[in-house]
Amino acid sequence: MKSLKYPVMILLTVVLLWSCNNEQQQARPGANQPAPFPVVEVPLRTVTGYTSYPASIEGTVNSAVRAKVAGYITAVLIDEGQRVRKGQTLFTLETQALTQDAGAAKANVAAAEVEVNKLKPLVEKGIISPVQLETAQARLAQARAAYNAITANIEYATIKSPIDGYVGAINFRQGALVSPSDPTPLTTVAQIDQVYAYFSLNERDYLNFLQNTEGKTLTEKIRNFPPVALQLVNGSIYQEEGRIETVTGQVNKATGTVTFRATFPNPNRLLTNGNSGRVRVPRTFEDVPVVPETATFEQQGIVYVYKVVGDSVAVTTPIGVVERVANVIVVNEGVAEGDKIVTSGFGRLRDNMRIQPQMVPFDSVANTLEVVFK
Repeated sequence: MKSLKYPVMILLTVVLLWSCNNEQQQARPGANQPAPFPVVEVPLRTVTGYTSYPASIEGTVNSAVRAKVAGYITAVLIDEGQRVRKGQTLFTLETQALTQDAGAAKANVAAAEVEVNKLKPLVEKGIISPVQLETAQARLAQARAAYNAITANIEYATIKSPIDGYVGAINFRQGALVSPSDPTPLTTVAQIDQVYAYFSLNERDYLNFLQNTEGKTLTEKIRNFPPVALQLVNGSIYQEEGRIETVTGQVNKATGTVTFRATFPNPNRLLTNGNSGRVRVPRTFEDVPVVPETATFEQQGIVYVYKVVGDSVAVTTPIGVVERVANVIVVNEGVAEGDKIVTSGFGRLRDNMRIQPQMVPFDSVANTLEVVFK
């Protein structure tokens, strides 16, 4: 019996210590109580999202200025960025050789005229055949044509602006030899009081865009397209709104895209031919449930939230993402207006875990991040 006495005493001591420790834990305030987590209620909001597309900027009219005759540039009479009028002289070319040719051609005309005038009375008197006069008259016409061609070339040596507009880069300076076959123009004159922004949508985005726009025909839909914005290369938003005016309506087989053209006013000439940027096309969602970006997490390409079921159970719930707008996500399934979701602390959460919800204002969560446009 003595051999059993000590093991029994040891067992009783262990049981007693465990019982006391358990009672102390139960008596400790907050033990086994659900942890607090911030929670927001899902609202309905009207939000506008923007999808941006790379765009190239061009003047509404762009006219390449080229030499019509070969020659050396003797003067450049304008500067880059200068406003010019139609017919204003931009460049002059060396015309010395042409002037000499013109003198010789003029002398040929005079000689031909003398020959015609000499033969006329002889024909009238029947001394010579009319064929001789006709031949002389043909030589006179030929001489005049040659002279006119040379004088036209002399005029072409004075290169003028074909339109009202602004001068672009000047690619040739005084002393350069230019000709009509040069691939590079002397300069370009562009009208930039308004500018065109060309951008492209892939076939899927193009169809979605059309289906979400009112109108039965493409012409009606173009009239109902919303105003668009232009984001400049420095990240700023251009102050003038633009309008989409034309759509090719055909899918480019090489790129799989459809080209759009938007027109933007340019009263301060901030934009010019050759600029680039991004056209931002808006899409408005009215009275839709939204959740803060910070209240979501992603696993294997699926976006989840912790929805509070009942009063205190956090349940992992997948949501359908329609659009990301600023700091919120537009949702079409998974949660609805009035549902409560956990906003942070996901590292401590588990599915079906009991929590102590702490309600916080929706905007205090949604506005904690800087606005970022897609």
